[in-house]
Amino acid sequence: MLTSTIGLKDGREGDLEVLCLGAHSDDIEIGCGGTVLRICQEYPGTMVHWVVLSAHGPRAEEARAGAERFGAMASGGKVIIKEFRDGFFPFEGGAVKEFFEEIKICFSPDLIFTHHRSDRHQDHRLVSDLTWNTWRDHAILEYEIPKWDGDMGAPNGFVPLAREIAERKTEAILSSFPSQKGKPWFTADTFLGLMRLRGNECRAEEGFAEAFFARKLVLL
Repeated sequence: MLTSTIGLKDGREGDLEVLCLGAHSDDIEIGCGGTVLRICQEYPGTMVHWVVLSAHGPRAEEARAGAERFGAMASGGKVIIKEFRDGFFPFEGGAVKEFFEEIKICFSPDLIFTHHRSDRHQDHRLVSDLTWNTWRDHAILEYEIPKWDGDMGAPNGFVPLAREIAERKTEAILSSFPSQKGKPWFTADTFLGLMRLRGNECRAEEGFAEAFFARKLVLL
């Protein structure tokens, strides 16, 4: 049961509230899309908030398409698309921090998904740091993004996925982000291969999983 793993804030009973933070269009979908699909499937009342910090023009449309495919709009959660400059987050840190403080007032989720702090992409690292800086008493899981940098680590948290969810995640990513299809890493093999590897590492029943860095968790 996912609730026994992450807990419900303040010991309450009821539906989950999840906040997904991504620097760019497709980050959330790649990093934790399968887990979001599983949570929404097992807990239909889950509210998913979807925040993408850098998306302009067609990429903003793709970000909204991704949020819709992964259930954020159907859940009644908020979908927020910002236009911070791609690749320059550390130089816009003050403005990004101010935005985080604004949305902190709106969201007090049971679970937050964000970037891995050791990701080599500067935008990803800043989002991770500001997540921990802003939400001090929440369950936070850092997701991984496969890419050119070769910065994949050894995650210590796993969410097993049914094959159907792994395949649905992959199809949704490929169909929602046509602007990325020319990139050599943006393939079904990449996404399914990583989930297959993580599935092996946690002995997932159907062989697929997403992995996370659980930097600090209060279990009881």
